Amino acid sequence: MKSENSTAIEISNLTKRYGEVLAVNDISFTVKKGELFGFLGPNGAGKTTTINMLTGLARLDAGKINISGIDCTRNPKAAQHLIGVVPDESNLYPELTGFENLCFCAALYGMRKAERQKRARELLETFGLTEAADRKFAGYSKGMKRKLTIAAGIIHKPPILFLDEPTTGIDVASARQVRQITANLHRVGTTVFLTTHYIEEAERLCERIAFIVNGRIIKTDSVINLLQPVQGKHVMLLSVSNGGAKLCEDLTPAFPGYCFQNAQGQIRIESSNPVNIAPIVRFLEERGIEVTEARRYLPSLEDVFIQVTGIEAGLMRKEKEKAGGGGPQ
Repeated sequence: MKSENSTAIEISNLTKRYGEVLAVNDISFTVKKGELFGFLGPNGAGKTTTINMLTGLARLDAGKINISGIDCTRNPKAAQHLIGVVPDESNLYPELTGFENLCFCAALYGMRKAERQKRARELLETFGLTEAADRKFAGYSKGMKRKLTIAAGIIHKPPILFLDEPTTGIDVASARQVRQITANLHRVGTTVFLTTHYIEEAERLCERIAFIVNGRIIKTDSVINLLQPVQGKHVMLLSVSNGGAKLCEDLTPAFPGYCFQNAQGQIRIESSNPVNIAPIVRFLEERGIEVTEARRYLPSLEDVFIQVTGIEAGLMRKEKEKAGGGGPQ
């Protein structure tokens, strides 16, 4: 099976079971060469299982995998020299220094001693880890560990890079730097396959995105096309002193040009035209309801994700809080 020259990754009917659990359910997609492709979904959606199959860490039960024209279905290691992998959990050695870890990874790819030492020093400088080069990896902070793990994944300058939840659990400054590094790699032509449950991160970085939920791909499209249904909408959020779902029922007949929803203790007002907030505020005040805040809301990929998957954004936020840090700031 040969792919077109413009295709870096081609997946057909990929399926994986763990006992009774169908972790990945008959998914198909392609990633173009030089593309930054996002795999977006909640924890447990099948993102890591998919990456593990694509990188040869897990065997598929059914389907086909093709990487840069190489059929990896029966021989998952056939394209190993073309890919770099940054797992969601670091796979580096705690007893080795940062420099030693990078040199060891480079040796696994057959790089000569002088070449791997030079490349290791270059990456340590790029990632701001030069001063920590001779410190043991075990003593690194979470952010430093993540950056060194990415450096190890690109030590051999792979044309295709798999990034699995790269900013989960690290501090804001490190997450920002990781996103910048990812964007830079993409800018110089690296094909990047990024899994994340940070919706803002996917919207900011990716050209195309696949929504995956419960092992199935729900939708795949460019970020521009995904955002089209919400572009042009005018949305306001009102914080009120009291009220609830019934309040929206009262507002709907009074202002027929608007759509009202109760959104996490706020009133969401949506319209195809600019929202005239003054009469709505007066309407509420006449009923003894104080508006404590009114702000314009710009519809985003989060709104599209909720519409397409039915998963509330609150679930994704809880996952961020559980993971601790890392989300876009």
